[in-house]
Amino acid sequence: MESLPSFATLAPTEPDRAALQAAYAAATTLAADPATPPSEAVQAWEAACRPARQWQSWTRLRFHQDTSDPARRDGRKRADVLEGELKKLDDTLLEALLARADRAALDDAVSPAVTARWAATRAGYSPAIADDLLAEEELAAEYIALKAAARIDFRGTEHSLVTLAKETVAADRGTREAAERARWSWFDANRGTLDDQFDRLVALRDGMAKTLGLPDFVALGYLRMQRIDYGRADVAKFREQVRTRLVPLADRLMRERAADMDVELRLWDEAIPGKKGPTPLVCGMDGLGDAGIGAFDRLDPAISAFYRELYGQGWMDLGARPGKAGGGFCTWMHDVRSPYVFCSGNGSSSDAKTLVHEVGHAFQCWSSREAPVSTCVFPTYESAEIHSMGLEHLAWPVLDAFFGERADDFRRDHLVRGLRFIPYGVAVDHFQHLVYENPTATPAERHAMWAELERTYMPWRHYGDLPHVSDGGYWQIQRHIYARPFYYIDYTLAQTCALQLWASSLTDHAGTMERYHALCQKGGTLPFQALCASGGLTSPFADGCLDAVVTGAEEWLASH
Repeated sequence: MESLPSFATLAPTEPDRAALQAAYAAATTLAADPATPPSEAVQAWEAACRPARQWQSWTRLRFHQDTSDPARRDGRKRADVLEGELKKLDDTLLEALLARADRAALDDAVSPAVTARWAATRAGYSPAIADDLLAEEELAAEYIALKAAARIDFRGTEHSLVTLAKETVAADRGTREAAERARWSWFDANRGTLDDQFDRLVALRDGMAKTLGLPDFVALGYLRMQRIDYGRADVAKFREQVRTRLVPLADRLMRERAADMDVELRLWDEAIPGKKGPTPLVCGMDGLGDAGIGAFDRLDPAISAFYRELYGQGWMDLGARPGKAGGGFCTWMHDVRSPYVFCSGNGSSSDAKTLVHEVGHAFQCWSSREAPVSTCVFPTYESAEIHSMGLEHLAWPVLDAFFGERADDFRRDHLVRGLRFIPYGVAVDHFQHLVYENPTATPAERHAMWAELERTYMPWRHYGDLPHVSDGGYWQIQRHIYARPFYYIDYTLAQTCALQLWASSLTDHAGTMERYHALCQKGGTLPFQALCASGGLTSPFADGCLDAVVTGAEEWLASH
């Protein structure tokens, strides 16, 4: 494969605004000229925006790597300002491009799905909301920084929220409960700030939707997510199938887990796979990256070559540090056309899952990196999560690289967690629909909404007397609700598809890997349901979409 430069040598410069505007003006002129093939206009657009987008990605990444650094905070703010400027420039160019009489030629150049996504982007934007968009980014960053700055004393050691999370999955039940109590006490102490941040976000988002003439932010959220082949009615149908078909199985599995441990199930028991206790990460946090080499070398030659290059050239940041944001993501350096993997591992078993997940995103981007336009590289979010969650399941045969002799224990727990996650993810999505359909709800009313959804989708969940969460506050830990609204049902749709890949891999792993590669190479050129069909996957919106998944999971669990 093509060699990457060392990431340490990457030093993008902030774009000169006059030069950027001139390059966009030239590309827009080409887009409006009927004598110019649309492919030329698209290439000019890419040449204009790639360096600017790369500086943005690099600057935002550096902020996540150290949210406490004033210079990086300032850089992130400038990147957000640039985002508003680019949205205006993109909107003007797209207006000219989508107005062309030779729309078929444009479709041929980038695919009909991409032009439909561009149309959705235009429908969800206007210069009239530019200031609100900037304010929204600032509020989301405040939430991220607030959590990253948390310092919690636990048994004489100072923890961040990320490092404290490891204690919530400790083998000793008393330690787990105490860690959860410490974690949620921090949220309880900051509840007023968290509620105020979300109040302002809801008001901003509802106002933007009304400015655009939309009935509510749900409609705007769907446009932002570029959902071009399904709508809220389809999502509601899927949620109902989860409630009736999957919630009973997940509830039974969690009660069996409680019986195996001989406990009354509480939040601090949910992540424990049974009486054997947590599956240890035998490679340790420091050895996680090297363990990935051993795993991918045995899994697939193409993924192995890609991973070795990415890891060897420093395009990964895997461990937690003071000031570093939590979570994991894959970002894209547009000019170099390479992904970067960001994780905040704490030494728990979930670190391996997160690494494989983000490598799935990265490999998909790399597989379609030669596409003519960036929109072709990136699928819509629910499609992108098929690649990440799919790789989690396809990596099952090599998990001993991370878990040694207890790899089977992790496999079983991974499947149970995957099944249990779908109801939680659906609850997150349902909650956001309720919030934005009722934008004047009070903080107390929102917490009550969440508590009711927990009873519907997670009937096994009990908090005891933990602060904050026992009063409906669990949702405030979920970054997506604050920073990426409506980006969550995507995980559940993708998990439904990933479990289909898992079932296929049990009898034909090599053939399923070939299907996986083909899905990755398609990038963003197909809408979600068409991408599913191309890979032989049943759409999650089809009647009975969960039947085979539930049956296959029940059979595997019964035999292992």
